[in-house]
Amino acid sequence: MAEMQAPEERAQESPDAPPAKPRVERGTRPRALSPAASPRSDTKAQATPDAAARNAPLPPVAIPGMAHWHYTVAALHRGMLITGRAELAWWHDGAQYEASLRVDAPPLPARVQRSIGTLHPQGLAPLRFSDRLRSEEAAHFDRERGRVVFSSQAAASPLHPGAQDRLSVLLQLAALLPARPQGWSAGDTLVVQTATTREAQDWRFTVEGPENLSLPGGVTAALKVTREPQREWDPRLELWFVRGADYGLVRLRLTPPNGEWLDMQWSGTDKG
Repeated sequence: MAEMQAPEERAQESPDAPPAKPRVERGTRPRALSPAASPRSDTKAQATPDAAARNAPLPPVAIPGMAHWHYTVAALHRGMLITGRAELAWWHDGAQYEASLRVDAPPLPARVQRSIGTLHPQGLAPLRFSDRLRSEEAAHFDRERGRVVFSSQAAASPLHPGAQDRLSVLLQLAALLPARPQGWSAGDTLVVQTATTREAQDWRFTVEGPENLSLPGGVTAALKVTREPQREWDPRLELWFVRGADYGLVRLRLTPPNGEWLDMQWSGTDKG
């Protein structure tokens, strides 16, 4: 992440347009893209299963109840094992939402991500995403002009239906998983445009299947979902959501290509 922060240009934000339903593929494993490839780079790319799944029907999502999820953190950084804690805070009033994720793992500086936006029957519609390590960078969802703009002065990205940011996508997945009457099978894939503070790309999440986890907060049955790297510099993202009425995130493991890793494991939940 860049240390320097460019002046922010506030995007025009319209909360009225609801997010479109994310694309779903059943039983399709993702294939890696070359570094130069883009899920929407040309007409041929749009003829792939990604494009075919764009209109796959989904029921209204099940928005998670307000909560603070607590995690223990372990990470490998420059050959040193470090530990810490994290907290995912989720608030909404049925129309608007705010989410924040804070990770503290000394001697690394605290990292805070925040997403604000609106809620619709198909889920979260982010308006602003910020990511602060030593300085803050942000992405703004300019729905009126159909683009995502970045305070880092990176080139704006087209805004696709159902777009999320890298924090809201965790809660969007938690809302989608319990909303599917037929459930999820290993190999099912969700494709969601996801914005960082530098770009917005299609992220492909593949359902791996159920797992029983022994976590600091207790033993729980979870559903594992993975985002495999699509480019050589992308990290691998593994997510575990507790199974049941509330698919809260109970574990997150991030593995960059340099072999370092970060592992967040659920230790407790404060409801409301």
